[in-house]
Amino acid sequence: MANPRIVIVDADEAWCKHIKTLLGKLGCLVVGDASDGPGALQLVRNRHPDLLIIQDCLQGISGLEVARIMYEDQLGPVILTTDYLRQDTIEKAREARVFSILQKPVEEHALWPAVELALANYQEIVKLEKQLKDLRDTLETRKLVEKAKGILMQTMKLSEEEAYKRMQRQSMNKRISMRAVAEAIILAHSIK
Repeated sequence: MANPRIVIVDADEAWCKHIKTLLGKLGCLVVGDASDGPGALQLVRNRHPDLLIIQDCLQGISGLEVARIMYEDQLGPVILTTDYLRQDTIEKAREARVFSILQKPVEEHALWPAVELALANYQEIVKLEKQLKDLRDTLETRKLVEKAKGILMQTMKLSEEEAYKRMQRQSMNKRISMRAVAEAIILAHSIK
């Protein structure tokens, strides 16, 4: 991703400045910074960054809780920064769906791969979730079409092929989807 937009959240202003400098060298655009969890969420919702880099321990809402909210609301990937990398931090980060963890002090050679991988993996997840949604919609449409076909076959004494062709004709004539035709048939039948 060219020039990813990033929000940085850390209570240490000097560290934020250091990370901004590193990110700038890497071609990233820092679109905001905050020093606490609520400020992080507000910035993310207002600025719509591609990535959030956040400290684990913050005032108000922890970085891990912000990461969990970011994942659940599909606001973007999160890289967690921590002073001490412990096993329990890794476990909590996994549960919060953090994309990467960096131990301070963060160096440029460690930052860039974490940013690249977080962005790429998040884009892949978004793509897969869209495919899953599309497949569920297709399956639901097929179920509705089959049900509507059954209704037409029963009420109008049509063959399966005739019922399907009638629905197709209606779809083309009215310029509406087969799903809409099927839903209309099911609704009309349920009113009787």
